[in-house]
Amino acid sequence: MKTVVLKKIWLSPPHMGGNEETYVKEAFDTNWIAPLGPNVQQFEKSIQDFVKNDVHAACLSSGTSAIHLGLEILGVGQGDEVICQSFTFAASANPITYLGASPIFVDSEEETWNISPVLLEEAIKDRMDKGKKPKAIVAVHLYGMPYKVDEVHAIARKYEIPVIEDSAEALGSSYRGFNCGSFGEIGILSFNGNKIITTSGGGALLCKDLKIKEKAIFLATQARDNAPHYQHSHIGYNYRMSNVLAGIGRGQMEVLENRVKARRQNFEFYKENLSALPEIELVNEPAGSYSNRWLTCILTPSFDVREKIRMALESENIESRPLWKPMHLQPVFCDNVSFENGVSKALFERGLCLPSGSSLEIEDLERVCGIIKNIFK
Repeated sequence: MKTVVLKKIWLSPPHMGGNEETYVKEAFDTNWIAPLGPNVQQFEKSIQDFVKNDVHAACLSSGTSAIHLGLEILGVGQGDEVICQSFTFAASANPITYLGASPIFVDSEEETWNISPVLLEEAIKDRMDKGKKPKAIVAVHLYGMPYKVDEVHAIARKYEIPVIEDSAEALGSSYRGFNCGSFGEIGILSFNGNKIITTSGGGALLCKDLKIKEKAIFLATQARDNAPHYQHSHIGYNYRMSNVLAGIGRGQMEVLENRVKARRQNFEFYKENLSALPEIELVNEPAGSYSNRWLTCILTPSFDVREKIRMALESENIESRPLWKPMHLQPVFCDNVSFENGVSKALFERGLCLPSGSSLEIEDLERVCGIIKNIFK
């Protein structure tokens, strides 16, 4: 008897647009295989042209490296404290520790699932009362949904604390007509393989001050001094993006708006087909927010129901994934100071990311929804 292998549906696979190979071939044809070259410059320009708002972009090896350099440029060092959104991927917090500083975790609010402005101000006051004014704030646009930009940045200005805007998941998202990545003193993007566009691996640091971009590039290229020989007065890193990968990025930027459109259509399909189920909730966009809907996420009544759905999808060769486990609940950060309200813990226990790739077909979405509907029959 022949075994039927069901088509694999991935959570968020890469989706090429067509011209990526052209730009990569151009790098080969011109022998620009060395780390830097025309593709890097053009990719940076295309990011700047898209994000607008007077932003400069420096292409790097990852979003994590962009956060690391951003923190260092803002003066974070040994013994400092940095406030970090707890409900996020570990890459938002890990670079804080690279510099010998400590993350102070702040829980989420329920509307966008991002950093709570109320708890943010409470955390700042508490740390200042203890003589430890935070050196920076890492705020995240989770799953492409903008955080409460007005409130968070008003608090940051009030206490004169710079913001690193983690837009790793939010390229193509905007708030009040301005693109995510352009609000903080420093913004970061990720082009990891599962992001809305990808360079296989890569990221970018965004800023409005050209001197910050220049310093980021200096540090990302081993902090080599301006001399005919190799001379170094600072510790540097090997964080610059390669010209080959930047060629992929150039092609991806050409289809970014189509990718955002497709991801938003996925969300609308799920909303239309699952909203009749009282057990399923989807997060809506607050007024002024525009999400790229990088991943469509649902909330279920409980951990057990979440797992029932996840396992049912897995049995049908469909990838889904629980929402991020908050950093303050991670074993590696269990001793760090945190300001909690229970929101992110509940979201983690109840939430599930559904397949959201921009190459999904209607038949794929119908298959996912059909399995979920069957569970609640």
